[in-house]
Amino acid sequence: MFGYQLYSSRNFPPLADTLAMLAKAGYTSVEGFGGLYDDAAGLAAMLKANHLKMPTGHFGLHMLEHEVSHALTVATTLGMERIYCPHLPHDEHPGDAAGWRAFGARLDRIGQPYRDAGFGFGWHNHDFEFVALPDGTIPQDAMFEGGPGLEWEMDVAWVIRGGADPLKWIRKHGARITSAHVKDIAPAGQNKDEDGWCDVGHGTVDWKGLMAALRAAGCKHFVMEHDNPADHHRFATRSLASAKTY
Repeated sequence: MFGYQLYSSRNFPPLADTLAMLAKAGYTSVEGFGGLYDDAAGLAAMLKANHLKMPTGHFGLHMLEHEVSHALTVATTLGMERIYCPHLPHDEHPGDAAGWRAFGARLDRIGQPYRDAGFGFGWHNHDFEFVALPDGTIPQDAMFEGGPGLEWEMDVAWVIRGGADPLKWIRKHGARITSAHVKDIAPAGQNKDEDGWCDVGHGTVDWKGLMAALRAAGCKHFVMEHDNPADHHRFATRSLASAKTY
């Protein structure tokens, strides 16, 4: 039920050892990201050897828009079900609501060939989408207005860091949420060496309540993530132990 975003272990090579560690810890699925897709067939073989699946993956905007055939081949080779665009560089952020609506429409268009091929397609948020524009518009709302067909991989902790209430967003856009990143925020002033993140269940996020709300909304994938763990084995094992109690 709980997957693991391999980006969390990017600083702990080799990948083969990470996959073996995750399988031993009890994970049955992982989420991919762009840096892993150079040898999709080789990655698929490593996943199979560790009895792991990769139902979801992050793909950069440029690949999704300009390398459609390649992205489709990667997703198909790895047996994915859903594709998410994970980020927009700061220098490309629109400055007004119309710009964010246009970006949402652009994403919706980009997603069409992937939906046509049978994949779910959506957006993975950070914090900037929840910071109000000068006119009071919230970029995430504008994106969804412009892209009515977009799914949402909700990174709950980034929603919180953006100053928003995730429960309100689950109530408002729950029908879009097909995946969620399960990550936690350390108490103020703690875990500075880990950018203020912490193992799931050991921080300030009410994961028991949020997990119930996400399940009720129909969320299909729950993906553990820590953007900068000092010890990925500790993060993977302690987080899974906590999440199983929710």
